[in-house]
Amino acid sequence: MSAQLDSIRQDIMRRAQGALSLDIAYIGIANGLLAALAEHGSASARQLARLTEMDAGYVQRWCDAAYAFELLEESAPDEFRLAPLGRAFLPDTPGTAMPFAVQAVLSAHMAERAAGLMRTGERPGERTLAERETILPWFGPMLEHQFGPLLEKQVIDAVPVFDAVNARGGLAVDLGCGNGWYLRALACHCPNLRGIGLDGFEENIKQAGALAEQQGLNDRLHFAVGDIYHFHIEEPVDLIAMNRSLHHVWDQKENVFRILREHLSPGGAAVIWEPNWPASRADLRSPSRRGMAFQNLSEHVQGNHFLRPDDIAEQFVSVGLEPSVHFVADGRDVVVTGTLAA
Repeated sequence: MSAQLDSIRQDIMRRAQGALSLDIAYIGIANGLLAALAEHGSASARQLARLTEMDAGYVQRWCDAAYAFELLEESAPDEFRLAPLGRAFLPDTPGTAMPFAVQAVLSAHMAERAAGLMRTGERPGERTLAERETILPWFGPMLEHQFGPLLEKQVIDAVPVFDAVNARGGLAVDLGCGNGWYLRALACHCPNLRGIGLDGFEENIKQAGALAEQQGLNDRLHFAVGDIYHFHIEEPVDLIAMNRSLHHVWDQKENVFRILREHLSPGGAAVIWEPNWPASRADLRSPSRRGMAFQNLSEHVQGNHFLRPDDIAEQFVSVGLEPSVHFVADGRDVVVTGTLAA
């Protein structure tokens, strides 16, 4: 038993060190420290503090910690440069590890909230995402880097409605658009598509507008603060997208699906992208689904829970839309479309 416990402790220590390395990377991401080193090559802690307008005492201790966890190397005495591990967390690097660092800190926040709220049963809702001021600006980029490649490599090809909407120069509305990553990617793939993105967080809308302008898409895309319950579009909508957001409003599903149905033009479709909550609890033991199990706990804090594809399809049928189910990401995610007859 002693040998087994020792082995368990060593495994836990390795996991704990991995979590700490993500925490340190997050600080470097959120405060531009990694980006500044990438741009300038090397710097002392004091120089890095000046470049990023951060406190020198904090930056010195961060450099020591980042060096200890091999995110930084010494280029000269008291000077640091990015190590390969640190470079992997640069937000603009293809395949960046940035989402893992952001998710680690967000998960720790949600775990602490769940630990306290479990005693009272309170479920404070979406505002928990904005309780840590450094996290919200990175929430959209985290989702973009996590799911943007999946959208382009699997989802667009799996869902024929995108090409149909593009062919007729249709209008797409993205409800809960975040930083606009989905609508921007769709607009790049569909050159005739026009889009409107709505989100409840003003920070996300500012990011979405700025990024659309950088990509030269602001003539076709418009972003505004709003939500599914209070939006009005002057013309019929050909596509309504909800990406990993339907579970946030599932307690109002009858009203939500009525709204989706009322805004669609004939031949138009609602496209719902959600995590695919497994029918069997045993599937949660899969390494690829463990994160989903924890996220469902954090969703409970926000008043939500993950859904099964059949539940979504049934709601489409209830409002007269024809459902179609498409599994992606080896079945971890599902895209369910509901089409209004032409």
